Amino acid sequence: MMTDKVRIDTLNANSLPQSNETFLARQAEFESNVRSYPRKLPLAIAKAQGVWITDVENNQYLDCLAGAGTLALGHNHPEMLKSIQSVITSGLPLHTLDLTTPLKDEFSSYLLSLLPGQGKEYCLQFTGPSGADAVEAALKLAKKVTGRSSVISFSGGYHGMTHGALSVTGNLSPKEAVSNMMAEVQFMPYPHEYRCPLGIGGEAGVKALTYYFENLINDVESGVRKPAAVILEAVQGEGGVNPAPIEWLQRIRKVTQEHGILLILDEVQAGFARTGKLFAFEHAGIEPDIIVMSKAVGGGLPLAVLGIKKQFDAWSPGHHTGTFRGNQLAMATGLTTLKILKDDNIADKVAAQGEWLKGKLAELQKRYPVIGHIRGLGLMIGLEIVKPNEAKDHMGCYPADGELSALLQKKCFESGLILERGGRNGSVLRLLPSLLITNAELEIFLDKFENALLGAGVKPV
Repeated sequence: MMTDKVRIDTLNANSLPQSNETFLARQAEFESNVRSYPRKLPLAIAKAQGVWITDVENNQYLDCLAGAGTLALGHNHPEMLKSIQSVITSGLPLHTLDLTTPLKDEFSSYLLSLLPGQGKEYCLQFTGPSGADAVEAALKLAKKVTGRSSVISFSGGYHGMTHGALSVTGNLSPKEAVSNMMAEVQFMPYPHEYRCPLGIGGEAGVKALTYYFENLINDVESGVRKPAAVILEAVQGEGGVNPAPIEWLQRIRKVTQEHGILLILDEVQAGFARTGKLFAFEHAGIEPDIIVMSKAVGGGLPLAVLGIKKQFDAWSPGHHTGTFRGNQLAMATGLTTLKILKDDNIADKVAAQGEWLKGKLAELQKRYPVIGHIRGLGLMIGLEIVKPNEAKDHMGCYPADGELSALLQKKCFESGLILERGGRNGSVLRLLPSLLITNAELEIFLDKFENALLGAGVKPV
């Protein structure tokens, strides 16, 4: 017994030297090579509050990643902790499969009320705990409803890492070692405000891409069979923070309705006030057939839900299941999050704050032209890092600089600022902070970011 006690004490993390290096070395020993964030953000987290993270060496970091957008209210919001404690002391089971509870009933009713038309035309499907699980369910349902097998997705899109979700994701890197991806996925170009995929740019580029999509669906010689679904993000996140033009989104909705193609909007990262609207598709005034929700919908705990137009709820009982779709703790924290977002008008606050922050970043851009482009909506903002000393392309854009972007992420970390990268070759620095971040905290971000620019050897002009 004494030997067992010694073994347990040896494994107790509190008995380890409290250094980031020690914990990272042990993580490398314990975990697969697939781990990614610790390679870019080499810390061991001891505690977190609001927008601040403290590591085991007592260093503080301003967190502008927030669990890749999952922590809409930041770390350990007091109302969130209270909701968890309420479930723990209530006697509710923590998981219920798809059996209902008074808590699930309240969560479902409230979430539906936030969907278009107060959810009167929608029903909910609780899937597995991740956004990718919900994407898989959405793709399966679209095929079941239509009897068709193909799907249209878009370059730069990100929908997850499971088999079907990866198949409709644009990034080629994780696909390289995977054979036999899901068949009949057709990728089309997604509009890009800074780097038009057609090489046209501006309003003309958007109009051309809009025509291109409609023509592909209508052209009997396109070579592309009518799809079961079109899946897209109204603001691409991992793809470099690219907002879809309103005209383009509206035309896609019109064409898909005319042809009986289900429109799936992936709101996993952009949803729940992140872009200054409750859902990013609301900027275009459209209603999707299926809404994919995860991340913030669970208030920081694992939960994924589909909003399905009732006319397309073609499932037979048990034809898509998942053990953890009854996560009661996540429904409690999710309900708390949704109520705070709505009651405190967080979307309006985020919309105004995003415009203010982009104005401040534009001032910074004048002094540091390596910031080639500032884009995004609300508190979902991207900064494309470029090579301003090299020749512009025919649209007036400098070459992207993924190497400097990576160095800037490192220097930000050293300055106590956590940012993620995205976009082609990782050239876009991305901001996804808590939606409750204050302007004073964003001023700290601006100071730390400028320090990182200087630390990376970027000289102001």
